[in-house]
Amino acid sequence: MTDVKVHVEKVNKSYGSNHVLRDISLDIKNGEVVVMIGPSGSGKSTFLRMLNQLETPDSGTIVVDGFDISNSETDINKVRENIGMVFQNFNLFNNYSVLENIMLAPVELGKLNKTEAEKLGRELLDTVGLADKADANVKSLSGGQKQRVAIARSLAMQPDILLFDEPTSALDPEMVGDVLDVMKDLAKQGITMIVVTHEMGFAKQVADRVVFFESGKIQESGAPDQIFSAPKNDRLREFLGKVMHA
Repeated sequence: MTDVKVHVEKVNKSYGSNHVLRDISLDIKNGEVVVMIGPSGSGKSTFLRMLNQLETPDSGTIVVDGFDISNSETDINKVRENIGMVFQNFNLFNNYSVLENIMLAPVELGKLNKTEAEKLGRELLDTVGLADKADANVKSLSGGQKQRVAIARSLAMQPDILLFDEPTSALDPEMVGDVLDVMKDLAKQGITMIVVTHEMGFAKQVADRVVFFESGKIQESGAPDQIFSAPKNDRLREFLGKVMHA
């Protein structure tokens, strides 16, 4: 288990009569890039949100970085310090500048002092191609720029796991490429990444493993070549037939 970053065993989640996740079991290795695909409502985002306890399972076990976060006694805030999450709707603070958004968490949580946080923040803005936007108001940015700031903000906590919940779904098509390029660069750096996305090209090019969700279950999991070229599951073949030729 030493190389396993995330261990999920027989996790279930329901909202009333809607059984969203059904006996999900999955191990994700350190440094692995796992891309989760599937139709809307199949449970992908709910699963992702469970990994930092934005959602809690009804049953089952979730171990992240060696911490059993399905145990109510675990200090989830301590675990979250090593998990970065990028949402589809950015979740930036409009009353702060771009740089202030990035500095906020590491300073508030005592990971860095203000000088260290500013230095790191400027380096991260350079990494995501927005070095010239440090003092800009968040409201002045395009959607693609906001998402790149959100990625920089997640990286400011120096996490070893990054979660992406459909990071390009709220963007205009011409802005998607810039965000995906940043994510591709991150994937080369050895950070464990778990990505929920409808961008099949990204999944084919970057993923170590692709996981297909349907009706709250993992129906198929494998290397991109196998998933896209020789899918075994009938529902996966049907899904790919629609999304790859849309």
